[in-house]
Amino acid sequence: MTTTRAGGFSASPYDSFNLGDHVGDDPVTVQRNRDRLAEGIGLTPDRLVWMEQIHGRNVEIIDGPRDAPVPATDALVTTVPGLALVVLTADCVPVLLSDDEAGVIAAVHAGRIGARIGIMPRVLDAMVSAGARVERIGAFLGPAASGRQYEVPAAMRADVEAHLPGSATTTVRGTPGLDLRAGISRQLTEAGIGGVALDPRCTIEDKTLFSHRRGAPTGRMAGVIWMQADA
Repeated sequence: MTTTRAGGFSASPYDSFNLGDHVGDDPVTVQRNRDRLAEGIGLTPDRLVWMEQIHGRNVEIIDGPRDAPVPATDALVTTVPGLALVVLTADCVPVLLSDDEAGVIAAVHAGRIGARIGIMPRVLDAMVSAGARVERIGAFLGPAASGRQYEVPAAMRADVEAHLPGSATTTVRGTPGLDLRAGISRQLTEAGIGGVALDPRCTIEDKTLFSHRRGAPTGRMAGVIWMQADA
């Protein structure tokens, strides 16, 4: 699942369901929002696992609750039911993956840098090491900056395309752009996963979503994946 801006307690410019604790919002208010998220998915707050995201390619396998965000990590993998993995975004791509048969799930923060340097192949390797099979894995790519709006210098577009084929595009203004979801989707499909679903919403265009590019400072949305404890 993914959240939107609506339904929380934060004041402008973080209004209202900001879940990021690193963007300048009041920490007490952020915790209230996080508690509401936990309640909304039927878990206690201690069952949500957060990351200190750094735009890298580190992957952490989680075997139980954590009392603080997992440091310097951009992907989480678990086989533990009743444990929710959370990725925060405001233009980057949140990727949620699962092998339902094996009971292996993952949450990934795939921004331009992380996607370019290969975080997705590392996640697939970690899921396989935990018992998943690539052909059974399904992926969901959540709301993110679209290729219509994600403008970058031409050299950057060429560099990302060289490492993540399928991501180069042209914006609605006729300028060089990136569609990271297209590149990630192609990468996952070529890796042989079972299927890719995509939320087409653009964070830059859709004002019901947080977007760092549209207006910083701003809040962060959450992509969340978990397995029911009785599954």
